[in-house]
Amino acid sequence: MASEGTGVSELAARYSTALFELADENQALDQVASDLSALKQLLAESADLRRLVQSPVISRADQGRAMAAILEKSAASEITTRFIGLVAKNRRLFALSGMIEGYLAELARRRGESTAKVTVAKPLTDAQLAAVTDALKASAGAKIAVDVSVDPALIGGMIVKFGSRMVDTSVRTKLDKLQLAMKASGGQV
Repeated sequence: MASEGTGVSELAARYSTALFELADENQALDQVASDLSALKQLLAESADLRRLVQSPVISRADQGRAMAAILEKSAASEITTRFIGLVAKNRRLFALSGMIEGYLAELARRRGESTAKVTVAKPLTDAQLAAVTDALKASAGAKIAVDVSVDPALIGGMIVKFGSRMVDTSVRTKLDKLQLAMKASGGQV
């Protein structure tokens, strides 16, 4: 798996590689991917959960118990639960998002899928996600995995990055362009 040369990304790559190999040995790649996707969605939606995994003040025992409760409630597999428990015990939850990204990227690579990064202002419904995925598949003409992240600062619309292409239909970008155009013409915003 590729790392970006930073300590956190290298750490995340090592952990995600270990999890991928463990899931592969146990023929649980899809189950772990499903667990991690659900956890990724929870991290995107919950500021409290993000604080829990990023806080150096919360004890490893408290982090471990909280993550175990979350994973139990979401009916995560034993492999995922044990892995996240180990990550919490080793005080590495701060790199959890990178670990999830690394695992999902390796799974997509192995399946011959390309990944499109989609950033939206609010979480997509299942129907919206299916529509975006179908449109990207039709455009790319190949297998494609969609990696969705939420950024409320976009206000509305979305940003889609696929390969070297990027389509930005966010309200924030449109407002920035309008403000720039008004400044260039001497108008006031």
